[in-house]
Amino acid sequence: MIQLLCCWAPAAIIAPRPRRLRHRTTTPSLPHSPSPHHRHLLASLSPAQRRPRLGAQPAAAAAAMVFSVAKKDTTPFDGQKPGTSGLRKKVTVFQQPHYLANFVQSTFNALPAEEVKGATIVVSGDGRYFSKDAVQIITKMAAANGVRRVWVGQDTLLSTPAVSAIIRERIAADGSKATGAFILTASHNPGGPTEDFGIKYNMGNGGPAPESVTDKIFSNTKTITEYLIADDLPDVDVSAVGVTTFTGPEGPFDVDVFDSATDYIKLMKSIFDFEAIKKLLASPKFSFCFDGLHGVAGAYAKRMFVDELGASESSLLNCVPKEDFGGGHPDPNLTYAKELVERMGLGKSSSNVEPPEFGAAADGDADRNMVLGKRFFVTPSDSVAIIAANAVQSIPYFASGLKGVARSMPTSAALDVVAKNLNLKFFEVPTGWKFFGNLMDAGMCSVCGEESFGTGSDHIREKDGIWAVLAWLSILAYKNKDNLGGDKLVTVEDIVLQHWATYGRHYYTRYDYENVDAEAAKELMANLVKLQSSLSDVNKLIKEIQPNVADVVSADEFEYKDPVDGSVSKHQGIRYLFGDGSRLVFRLSGTGSVGATIRIYIEQYENDSSKTGRESSDALSPLVDVALKLSKIQEYTGRSAPTVIT
Repeated sequence: MIQLLCCWAPAAIIAPRPRRLRHRTTTPSLPHSPSPHHRHLLASLSPAQRRPRLGAQPAAAAAAMVFSVAKKDTTPFDGQKPGTSGLRKKVTVFQQPHYLANFVQSTFNALPAEEVKGATIVVSGDGRYFSKDAVQIITKMAAANGVRRVWVGQDTLLSTPAVSAIIRERIAADGSKATGAFILTASHNPGGPTEDFGIKYNMGNGGPAPESVTDKIFSNTKTITEYLIADDLPDVDVSAVGVTTFTGPEGPFDVDVFDSATDYIKLMKSIFDFEAIKKLLASPKFSFCFDGLHGVAGAYAKRMFVDELGASESSLLNCVPKEDFGGGHPDPNLTYAKELVERMGLGKSSSNVEPPEFGAAADGDADRNMVLGKRFFVTPSDSVAIIAANAVQSIPYFASGLKGVARSMPTSAALDVVAKNLNLKFFEVPTGWKFFGNLMDAGMCSVCGEESFGTGSDHIREKDGIWAVLAWLSILAYKNKDNLGGDKLVTVEDIVLQHWATYGRHYYTRYDYENVDAEAAKELMANLVKLQSSLSDVNKLIKEIQPNVADVVSADEFEYKDPVDGSVSKHQGIRYLFGDGSRLVFRLSGTGSVGATIRIYIEQYENDSSKTGRESSDALSPLVDVALKLSKIQEYTGRSAPTVIT
C-alpha cells in the first residue's frame, strides 16, 4: 500500500502560481446521493474524517492527515469494448462496483507511461447523471497512477469540443499541456438514473483515441486483475473555481477546477468575425433561436450568444444543463428537438407567431448540431457542403483557403460535388471523428462532416455544434453585409436553394431502427452481404419492387485505408450503388447502449435545376421502398416503422 499525503494550507504558505484563479482549501464533500462506491468510502472514514472541514486548517494539522493508495483486486467485465465514441452503457451498469474503475485503469495501462506519470489530464463531460461520482472516482485513480494534475470544468461541465480545445490550447503554470482527457458523455443519448452514461478517452491532439489504443484498452479490460485508487483522497468541490493541491508519494498532485466557457469562447473569437455576426443579430429583420436541449451547450449559450454577440436572452431555449436533460432526448433532429421545430414553423401545430429567421440546436455534449431556417430544414449533408462552399469568403480562419474536405461514408455526396467544383482534396472515411483527425493532423483537411448532425473543422479534433452555428451565422452575415438596411434579408432557404442551383441536390433521408435485437440485426446485415454476390439477382429483385429504379452497378462492404498511417478499417457499412448516382447504405451504429441500432441511408442525386424543388419524401419514395424490402427489415426486426426518420 502506498501512502499519500494531502496538504491543506493557508494560501500564504503556498507559493503563488501563474494562471491560478485562487487557492482554496477543500473539504471531503460527498455526493447528494452517494453511490455504492462512495458509501464504501464513507464507511472507511473515521467520524473526524467525515465531518466537513470549514475554512483553512493549520498546516501541521493538515500535514497529519495521511491517505492511502490501494491496489484493489478485481475481475473483468464482459463487453467493455469502446465503440466509435467510447464505452456507453446504462447508468446502472456503470454503478456496479469496479465497473468504471476497470475501464479507467485499462485505459491508463494502454497509454505510454509518459502520458500518465507526471502528466496533466482533463476529466469532465456533459453533466449527465453519474458524472459527479465518476469525476471523483477518476480523480482518485489519476492520483494513484501518478498523474501530476487533473483539470475539471466547473460543475464537471465541458462540451466535447471544448475538451478538445482545452487539450490543444490550455497551458499549465509550469508550461505543460494536457496529454489527454476522460470525457464523460453518451452524447445524444438520454440521461438519468435509468438512462445512459458513457466514457471515452481523447489523446494529446484533442481527438478520440485511435483504434490502436481502443483495441489495447479492450484487451486490458479482458485480463485486468487490479486497479490503483487513492481511496481516502477527499472529494474535490467541483462547484467552485480554484486549485486544490495534495502531496503524494510522487510529489504534488493538483485538481484545477476552471471556468467551462472562457477558453472555448476565446478560440471561437479567433476563428469568426464576431463584429459581423453582431451586426446581423442587431438587425430588426433578423431573428434567432438556439435550443440547448438542457445539455452542456447551456454552459456556453448565454455567454456566447447573449453576452458576446448581443442576442436577446429570449432567443435561448432549454439552456440550463440538467442531469437528465429535462427528461428529454438530447438529440438535435426533427423528432427530438420538438420545441425548436415548433418555433421554427416546422411542427404539426399551426401558430400565428412568425418563426425566427434562423434556428439551431446542439446535443447533450454539444458536438452535434441542427440548422433550420424559417419553415426550412437543412440536412447535415447539405450543411457541411454549404459551409465548405462559403468558408473562404465568410470565415476569417479560412481566408487563405481550404486544405481539403472530408465526409463520412454514409453522408451524402453533396460535399464531393463542391470539392470537385472548387478543386479541393476530398476524402471519404468511416464513421468516427478520429478518421478526420488523422487527416487534419497531416494538414490534409480543413472542413468535414457527418450525416449524423456532426460538422467541424481543423480548429479542434472533434465535431463542434456551436462552431457550426457560428459558421452559419457567419455565412448569413456575409451574404447580408450590404443588405442589413434593405427590404429583405438573404435567408437560410435562399442560401440552400442557390447551392442546389449551382451544385445540384442530393435528396437524402436516414431511417433509424433503435434498440433492435442484436442477433437479428447481425442476421439482416449478413443477408445483405450475401445478396451482393449476384448483382443480377439483386437487380431482378429491385425491378419487382420498383421497376423505374436504376440498376445497381456495384455493391460492397466499405473498407478504408488511411492515407496517413496506412491502417485499414473493414466492415464499415454495406453499400449498394446505382447507375444514376443513387445510393443505399446499411450500417450498424456503435453509439447505442442497449441492443443494436440499424441505420438505412437513402440518397438520390438530381442536377436538373427544374427538379431540385421536389418534396424529399416524394423524390425518395421508390428507393425507400426498395431499401425496406431488399433488407427485409420488418421480417428480421418485427418493426413496421423506424424509430426516427431524418
